[in-house]
Amino acid sequence: MKKKFVLSAFLVFLFSTLTFAAKTLDIYVIDTEGGKAMLVVSPSGQSMLVDTGFPGFNERDAIRIEEAAKTAGVKKFDYLLTTHYDLDHVNNTPATLARIPADVFLDHGEPAAKDPFTTKAVVAYVEAVAKGKRITLKHGDKIPFKGLEVLVVTSAGEPLKRPLKGAGKPNAACSSSQPKSRKDESENAQSVGLLYQFGKFRMLDLGDLTWNTELELMCPFNFIGAVDLFMVSHHGNDASNSPALVHGVRPKVTIMNNGPRKVGAPVVLKTIQSSPGLQAAYQLHWSENAPADNPPDEFIANLKDSPDGKWIKVSVEKNGHFSVTNARTGVTKNYE
Repeated sequence: MKKKFVLSAFLVFLFSTLTFAAKTLDIYVIDTEGGKAMLVVSPSGQSMLVDTGFPGFNERDAIRIEEAAKTAGVKKFDYLLTTHYDLDHVNNTPATLARIPADVFLDHGEPAAKDPFTTKAVVAYVEAVAKGKRITLKHGDKIPFKGLEVLVVTSAGEPLKRPLKGAGKPNAACSSSQPKSRKDESENAQSVGLLYQFGKFRMLDLGDLTWNTELELMCPFNFIGAVDLFMVSHHGNDASNSPALVHGVRPKVTIMNNGPRKVGAPVVLKTIQSSPGLQAAYQLHWSENAPADNPPDEFIANLKDSPDGKWIKVSVEKNGHFSVTNARTGVTKNYE
């Protein structure tokens, strides 16, 4: 009897250990109709919400964020990161925090734009986060996640100044990506950009970072290297997503947080589709701006005539294998 008990206890322990070891990195790309809100939950259980979407609309985006958090088992965000201070990224922060609190707030510091609208948004943000700890991020900083590396590659208009380990090779795609003549003084160019690494898996998300700063990361040498998953910048805006960036990082999968009419530009969809090594391009919405260039419906979370609010979920194993689930269809596809 004693031997049976010991064996049973061992099997229970072994099962629980294997179950814990098999936990995945989970990423929810939430539909905010062309804004941004992304929930990242590490295998350790830590969580980070990246941006909060649009304000108003009867708290539509705050409700959708809350629904994703409940699905993920998150009752409080360990981090809330604001990539920059545009309406569709920061103005919904007070309504979101009223539903789910956060401990630490991360951003790029002082706003670059000084117009009254941005100033008002920043004041509201600062008031909303006053009870927590606020940290200004700089390129090269690391956000402490247990079992997950999160590196700041751009912040406050400043990108990395040297290549990451294993990167730094010449980027052939630079020849088709000439710098824009005008310097971008907007908040977009200030975006906090992050490189996530979980085991063999790498994901790049640059917020709304724009063209010229992209080129500082990618030309003439690629400071980032290849990634498995690229979160398409700036909602698919052609002020971002240069071939030097998209083709340079050679993603296996892309996900674009566009709206039905924001932005999903035709040239960006073409750039993605022609990227070397691409296996799949996902979108939160069917783009009315590029009706001839959308991917097949199975890769789109919200179709033209379907109810909105469906997210895209990514689950990642430490060996680099990952799956992408379209909440509209319930279909999961695997990539490695």
